Amino acid sequence: MKTIADTIVQVLVNAGVKRIYGIVGDSLNNMVDSIRSNGQIEWIHVRHEEVAAFAAGADADLSGSIAVCAGSSGPGNLHLINGLYDCHRNRVPVLAIAAHIPSDEIGSEYFQATHPEHLFGECSHFCEVITTPRQIPRTVTMAIQQAISRSGVSVIVLPGDVAALEAEKVPAPEHVYHPTAPVVHPSASEISRLAEYLNKGKRITLLCGAGCAQSHELLMQLCDKLKSPMVSALRGKEYLEYDNPYYAGLTGLIGYSSGYHAMMDCDVLLMLGTDFPYRQFYPEDAIILQVDIEPAHLGRRTPLTYGLCGDVKATLEMLLPHLTSEHDSKHLEKTVSHYTKVRHELDGLAVGKPGHTPIHPQYLAKVISDAAQENAIFTCDVGTPTVWAARYLQMNGQRRLLGSFNHGTMANALPQAIGAQSTEPDRQVIALSGDGGLTMLMGDLLTLKQHQLPIKVIVFNNGALGFVELEMKAAGFLENGTELVNPDFGAVAQAMGLKGIRVEDPTMLEDAIQQALAHDGPVVVDVVVNRQELSMPPKINLKQAEGFTLWMMKAMLNGRGDEIVELAKTNLFR
Repeated sequence: MKTIADTIVQVLVNAGVKRIYGIVGDSLNNMVDSIRSNGQIEWIHVRHEEVAAFAAGADADLSGSIAVCAGSSGPGNLHLINGLYDCHRNRVPVLAIAAHIPSDEIGSEYFQATHPEHLFGECSHFCEVITTPRQIPRTVTMAIQQAISRSGVSVIVLPGDVAALEAEKVPAPEHVYHPTAPVVHPSASEISRLAEYLNKGKRITLLCGAGCAQSHELLMQLCDKLKSPMVSALRGKEYLEYDNPYYAGLTGLIGYSSGYHAMMDCDVLLMLGTDFPYRQFYPEDAIILQVDIEPAHLGRRTPLTYGLCGDVKATLEMLLPHLTSEHDSKHLEKTVSHYTKVRHELDGLAVGKPGHTPIHPQYLAKVISDAAQENAIFTCDVGTPTVWAARYLQMNGQRRLLGSFNHGTMANALPQAIGAQSTEPDRQVIALSGDGGLTMLMGDLLTLKQHQLPIKVIVFNNGALGFVELEMKAAGFLENGTELVNPDFGAVAQAMGLKGIRVEDPTMLEDAIQQALAHDGPVVVDVVVNRQELSMPPKINLKQAEGFTLWMMKAMLNGRGDEIVELAKTNLFR
């Protein structure tokens, strides 16, 4: 007998699915058995369903197609939610199979009962319950089409007993989904109006994001015509940083002063393919123009002078012939000179000297960047690993950088690395993990062993939730509840059957990273880094300065003056 589960699996095979990430459970038994008997899809057995969702998101991001995760009824599929929020906000196509309690027990407060169709509604474009064989395969194909066409999450809720029902005599379609790539660009009149603003501008700055992924060459032409510097949002870094003489760096909380001033000193700001959220980093007096493929994004971060809906590449192809080449280059020269100075200063902090312990995290990030392969895939945990990745990982057009840049959740680096390595087995995958992020989902180091994934996990071990501490100091609070009592993560890795390395001396760091990257298998490198390293934002406002002063006063009054001395030694006397 061919079951509903059998048909769903065949639909997934026809859709090109190669892997499903999840944890088995009784409500998923029929699905897992159908996967086994079909033999064309690999079940990636993780240790936490949240990892399954993150891994599927990285898989979808790198493959450019649908990826799948699954969770059993109640707690199992609830664990998917945080990872699915991240997938949805990263705009990657993921299908989640949320198993459900027996259909005749729905509404009876049965064991593990929830209402998945409500729970997943906010982090998906499509979420429907399968109750009869007649819905299959149509519901699954609709879910996949929605996820791919709208670049987000779809969920099918499947009671365990329904999965075992005999399927209708309806074959799984050969073509499960229909990818389409329409060219979206503004009208000719809109292009002309946009060009008018740009041709009149004196000091023009570009703010570019992930929507510029396919537009590097056109953006170089645009910057040359407008004599404008380019600032990037974090998700745009991997696409824009390399081979870019107009680059002014990042802006925002983890950005550079050069990027901040490039935006604040302009008279025209052109936003391209970015939904950069931090309103305090936008200029107040400039003409602000925006081009975005999502019209709902226009003007939601800062008041616009003019906004247009369009794909960045298609829009630039229409726009460039309308632009003059008579712009003064002083704004560009000033900004690029500022960026060069900032870059030099940042690189000057990324040093390791004998006896200077703990190790500076900037030095660790730079060593990783210098040693990694040209097409390496990096993942980074939220917090200070993201700061150091943003400032020190050098992109080149081949490398990828994945993180929880929109959802901002802890513990994403290891799970995303699992999805990345499963998708790209021949590429080097390096996870930049915080000690807090790693320990939150550390059980999935065992997944590296079980599936022989040669991921290199580099732990920024500062014994604290470092970014949270910095936020507390800036707000005038004494840090509390942020200290982490950590094990030797290298020894933990060894106990799990992985290669483990611990580094406390900066003179040993380069050799340790080289050794880890050369090892044919998974490695955990535990690097003890300086807890007091400040990852300063590009601009410190009066409130933050007052807060930091208040923190120092409180620290002195509470007998913690040694922390202020160590902070000064780490940051001021270098």
